[in-house]
Amino acid sequence: MMTKVQRFTTPVITLGPEDTINDALFLMQKNDIKRIAIVRDNLPIGIVTERDIGRFLQYDKTTKPLDKIPLQDLMSRNLVTIHFDDEDIPLQSAIRMDTFQISSVIVVDNDGKLVGIITKSDLARNFAALYNRVYRVEDYMSKKIITCRKVDSLNFALDMLNKNKISRLVVTDNEGKPIGVISYDTFLRNSGFFKANKSTRDYLLPSTTAKEMRVGNLVKDELLAVDKDDDLAKAAKLMTEYKVSGIPVVDSTGSLEGIVSSTDIVKAYSEIETHFRLIKKDPHFV
Repeated sequence: MMTKVQRFTTPVITLGPEDTINDALFLMQKNDIKRIAIVRDNLPIGIVTERDIGRFLQYDKTTKPLDKIPLQDLMSRNLVTIHFDDEDIPLQSAIRMDTFQISSVIVVDNDGKLVGIITKSDLARNFAALYNRVYRVEDYMSKKIITCRKVDSLNFALDMLNKNKISRLVVTDNEGKPIGVISYDTFLRNSGFFKANKSTRDYLLPSTTAKEMRVGNLVKDELLAVDKDDDLAKAAKLMTEYKVSGIPVVDSTGSLEGIVSSTDIVKAYSEIETHFRLIKKDPHFV
C-alpha cells in the first residue's frame, strides 16, 4: 500500500487546527515545502499554503502576532481527496487539480485517514519522466503575464501577488526584457523573520528596511527561460530541478512571449490519456 502511494506523493507535514501561523511557517522553511496539511486524529480537515498565509495577513485587520493566530482561521476546508488504492493516481490527481483549480490532492485510506499528498510539483516530476516529445511549450503556455520591474518596491511586488491571487511575477528590466521571477519563495528565502525568531506579521519582507528595497535587490539577472518550441517535458524537468513553479517563455531576442507553469503541466497531464486515445482512433488528430 505505502510503496504504491510513495511513488507519487510528497512526504506530508501536518499540524492541528489550533497550531499557529508561526508553527506553519517554521515547518515550511525547515522542510522546504509550500503547504501544511491540517489534521485531527490523523483525519485531514484542511490545508494551508504559503499563499494563504500571505493573503490572510494582508487583509486581516487585527494586530495579533503570528504565534497567536490559529490555522483554523485561514485554512481551506474544501479538500479534494483520492483513495490510496485508486488506479492511476497521478492522472486522476491531475484531473482533480485541473477541474477544481487546486494545487494538491490529499491521499486517504479506507478510514479516511491521511496517507499522502500529491502536489503540482509531484506531477511535474512524473510528467518530465514519462511524456517526452508529446507536447511543445507553446501548446500549454499562458500569454497572459503579470510583470513587475526590477526598480519596483518589494511592497509593490507583494501587493501584486496578493491582489492577483498568483504565485509569481515575471521581473523585467527598464526595456521590458525579462530578467527573472519573484515569488513567495523569493520573499521567504530572504526573510529576516526566520533568522530573528520572532512572531512579527511582516515575515515576508526581508528586513525592517524593506520599504526602501527594490525587487532588483532580491532578483538578479539570472533568467531561467524556455522557448515556445521546446519540449513541455523539458520545462517540467527544469521546474523540478530548480524547484520553481513557473518559467518565462522568451523568443530568440530575449523578449517575453509567455509563461509556462506547473498549472499548465497539470493541465497537459490531465488531457494526455484522452489525446492518446484519440490519436489511436484517428492518427490525423495530431
